[in-house]
Amino acid sequence: MAVSLRIPEQVKRRVEKQAGASATTAHAFMLEAIREKLLIEEAKASFHAEAKRRLARMKKSGKAIPAGEVFDYLRDRAQGIQAARPKARKTP
Repeated sequence: MAVSLRIPEQVKRRVEKQAGASATTAHAFMLEAIREKLLIEEAKASFHAEAKRRLARMKKSGKAIPAGEVFDYLRDRAQGIQAARPKARKTP
């Protein structure tokens, strides 16, 4: 599939400069930039979809872990402290 992009001159010059510094062509540089952006956006979409699934499961079960407990647990773990993993329970 052939694609034509209109790129502002200033952006073209920046791409050419960076491509040269990376010992690659402007074309290869732009393809890699597109691939990287796709990976980021696909990962973001996957993250959001998983968050929606988990929220739906949480709402259905009525169980949750208070944010303060989660933050305390994560802080302890980051400091190398052995901490019991908080447990989900019914929320009011």
